[in-house]
Amino acid sequence: MTTPAAGAASAGDEPRVSPLVSRVVVAVVGLPLVLGVLYLGGWWLFALATVAAILAVHEYARMVRSLRPLVLAAYAGVLLALLGARLGGVDWTVAGVFVSLPLAFVLHWVASTRQTATVAISTTVLGAVWIGLGLAHVILIRAIPDNGRLAIFTVVLAIFAGDIAAFFAGRMVGRHRLAPTISPGKTWEGFVFGAAATVFVAFVALYKQHYVSIADSIVLGIVIAVAGPLGDLFESALKRDMQVKDSGRLLAGHGGMLDRLDAPLFAAVASYYVLRAFGAA
Repeated sequence: MTTPAAGAASAGDEPRVSPLVSRVVVAVVGLPLVLGVLYLGGWWLFALATVAAILAVHEYARMVRSLRPLVLAAYAGVLLALLGARLGGVDWTVAGVFVSLPLAFVLHWVASTRQTATVAISTTVLGAVWIGLGLAHVILIRAIPDNGRLAIFTVVLAIFAGDIAAFFAGRMVGRHRLAPTISPGKTWEGFVFGAAATVFVAFVALYKQHYVSIADSIVLGIVIAVAGPLGDLFESALKRDMQVKDSGRLLAGHGGMLDRLDAPLFAAVASYYVLRAFGAA
């Protein structure tokens, strides 16, 4: 005979999806969608970047809410950066994102928030620059004449491969912590395997494509392999300061939108200027 307590326990027990399974499901569903939009480019990519930007700024504002960011200024700077990248290139991108600075000052002046101007305005501009420039450079890479599709596919797939390799290598053979005070879960072993996967994917993607040389493709892979984890650690440092585990729960085991964008936000900017240095952008 089943006791009431046992019956209540069994009724309340629901199968839980493990973080690993949820990460795989999100990746399987999300990656083809992202690649499809990157293939189309143009206003399709702008629309996807805009949605991602709005979600990311929302998460950022919640994460640093104790610093009282002037959220409207951050939204304006990020969206104008994306629009500048779509319509006018790098110059308009930079001009758009820095609209957040005077606008944040005006909002702080009008709103008379209890936080100091230095903290509130700098927190706002940081979010606008971090998110706005990172996503805008995805658009700028895709807009490279003739080879934009190849370039952005290379960057995104290299980041993805490095992230997956670092995750599994860290779980299986990780022993030495990469940044124990910032992100205790990351290891040097994971970084090495992730970097190797990133460089390999960049090399394979660009090999014999008559776009950049073999040496250039390896350099690009190395830059992505370094910039991606730095972006990850940058977000981890912010989360540790704000004492939050994830930026959100939107993507289940992946956390929030910022938890997925942390590496691309750094790697896209670095990749674009490396390609420009090679004369490929």
